[in-house]
Amino acid sequence: MRRITKDDAIKAVGGADDVAIAEIIGTGATVDELAEAQAWIANDEPLMNAGKPLPSGRVGELVEILTELEADEDDDGETVIGKED
Repeated sequence: MRRITKDDAIKAVGGADDVAIAEIIGTGATVDELAEAQAWIANDEPLMNAGKPLPSGRVGELVEILTELEADEDDDGETVIGKED
C-alpha cells in the first residue's frame, strides 16, 4: 500500500493549487484510498447499492477535499473532477 505522492495528487486533480495538493498528501492516504474516494465522487449510487458503508477515515477526508475542489472548479467553469466533457 503506497502513500499518495505529489505526482499522484496532481494526476488526480490536475489543476489544483499547491495547498490542495498538500491537503491530499497530508491525509496520509494510500493510492487505493484516493481511487476509492474518486469512485465515491464519480458515482456513489452503485457503491451504496452494493452495501458499501459511506466513506470515513482517510477516504472520507479525501472525499471532502475532492468535493470542495470540484465545487470550486464548477463555480469557475472549469473541468469537474471525475467528469468528462
